Amino acid sequence: MKKYIILCCSFFLLMTTIVFGQVQDFKRQKLAQTGMKFLSVSTDARISALGDAGTALEGNSTLIFYNPAGLGFLSGFADVSLGQIDWIADIKYVHGGAAFSPANGMYGVFGISVLSADYGDFNETIRAPSEQGFLDLGQFSPGAYAVGISYAKALSSQFSVGGNIKYVNQDLGSSIVGFNNEGGYNEKSYSADVFAFDFGILYRTGFKSLNFGMCIKNFSQEVTYEDESFQLPLTFKIGVAMDVLDIYGAVNKKTHALLVSVDAVHPRDYYEQVNFGLEYLFLKTFALRVGYSTPNDEHGFSAGVGLQQSYRNYMLALNYSYTPFGIFNDVHRFSFQFSL
Repeated sequence: MKKYIILCCSFFLLMTTIVFGQVQDFKRQKLAQTGMKFLSVSTDARISALGDAGTALEGNSTLIFYNPAGLGFLSGFADVSLGQIDWIADIKYVHGGAAFSPANGMYGVFGISVLSADYGDFNETIRAPSEQGFLDLGQFSPGAYAVGISYAKALSSQFSVGGNIKYVNQDLGSSIVGFNNEGGYNEKSYSADVFAFDFGILYRTGFKSLNFGMCIKNFSQEVTYEDESFQLPLTFKIGVAMDVLDIYGAVNKKTHALLVSVDAVHPRDYYEQVNFGLEYLFLKTFALRVGYSTPNDEHGFSAGVGLQQSYRNYMLALNYSYTPFGIFNDVHRFSFQFSL
């Protein structure tokens, strides 16, 4: 088993070296030069309320979007999550994920996911010799989506590995690029797609409930619309998480839990960030959450609440998070989770 762990860690360090090499080359250029940024938006209401510090968490389908290795410790047979995000500039996101652990995890954990972005409606115009100077051609609705499959495997009771393969598509609509001989328009469609990959590991240290996780997200080839190509928002994360009340043996674990989660983030197109999250869970039912992410241009603080209820082998959870976004509208996230 140690050989498998060493092999996985070596592979992950190799991937990390490649990532950092690309990032260091990119830092000599400009920031904010990646595309398909909808892949960087935090999806789950619970983890978003924790300041996006979710790399070292484990055990449910929401982790497909954060660190797929966390799926390896799925405790039940299946876990399903759904959610909606009211993003800035009237952008809407819908996401869903499902994880399945057949034969009590003997063959690993399998997952599927979907993320859809609706950028809203835009007016399409073209220059014309009229009083207005343009001709109104109606509206168009750009959008994007990513569909993925996941696999994770707990190689031991302490160590798990996982990965995602995602098909990513972004459709910016069509544009008029000229006129034909019949007096009509020549249009060109601006749609691009690519396959992207996520890799992660999760390690239960053995000290109380302390977890350590690492993840690389959105590893892919470059994408081109016209002449210049761009890369996806490649991101490297390292995180730790722990219920700090484990240190105090006198605390009743059925009544109180206090999760602390911290991530260090190295994105391709922005400065390094640190995310902090704190979750207090009372009677394994009611949760209060707060988080902070720095540095960021318009947002940092986040907060949220959650309700969960278990009955025999079933569990239902509803979560909400709130993120003030500076000069933009406040961001609201809602998510639902069902486990069995």
